[in-house]
Amino acid sequence: MGESTDTGRARRNGTDETRVGRDDRQAAITEMVMAAGSVRIEELADSFGVSLMTVHRDLDALAAQGLLRKTRGVATAVASTLSESPTEYRNRLNVNDKAALAAVALTMIEPGQSVILDDSTTGLHLAQHLSERQPLTVITNFQPAMDIVAAQPDLALLALGGQYYPWCRAYMGSVTLSALHNIRADMFFMSTSAVTDGICFHQHHDTVLVKRAMFESARTRIAYVDHTKFERRALHALGPLHEFDAVIVDAHTSEDHIRSLQRDGAEVIIAPDIPADA
Repeated sequence: MGESTDTGRARRNGTDETRVGRDDRQAAITEMVMAAGSVRIEELADSFGVSLMTVHRDLDALAAQGLLRKTRGVATAVASTLSESPTEYRNRLNVNDKAALAAVALTMIEPGQSVILDDSTTGLHLAQHLSERQPLTVITNFQPAMDIVAAQPDLALLALGGQYYPWCRAYMGSVTLSALHNIRADMFFMSTSAVTDGICFHQHHDTVLVKRAMFESARTRIAYVDHTKFERRALHALGPLHEFDAVIVDAHTSEDHIRSLQRDGAEVIIAPDIPADA
């Protein structure tokens, strides 16, 4: 059969709206860009079989929602107050700063302790070095952290189950919360999506519930936040940083933020910078 008049007109006008529903396509574009971190606009057009004009309109709409950024022929993922970037993308950001935070956190751990790690990518840097403090029991709901710990025979892993959320590769929900309520650990290390007015925020309420339960289950609570967290916003409040026993920040954190935390009563530790080629 020949091409319909409406379809042909849509393609000639560069809309291609009849190929795939606009909302479904925009959701798929968002998922693709967030998974990769950034994708060339021409590649998006080829992947979805639409024109460059259509992709540009889609990206403009997504950028207006704060989900993506469009610059110089490339679509880039950004976190919003409602949607956090996927683990794979977050893990590629501020690598040296996160390594610096983790290095300080490691010095706070003693052999024989039980340590809770949340679903932060900073915690993956810490997990990679925990065997240096073995023997330890590591408690986590974060699948990538489980994989790292399970590969180190000197570490005992207590994996928190629950409903699995692929976007963050973590287990959450009532089963996870129930397990945490029956645990009393020595240490808890946590990061957060955003810090506003000295308060930790996250985009997802389920994540906040789990992190708060982890906080309540540990004797000593440590937050590590790189400087970019002070530049972001998220929807759900988790709690003030001064409630933690210590707050580790990187060397690029502004003096204003540090002084503000100290005025609130937080014990602030500045992690020494790690050279880019380290």
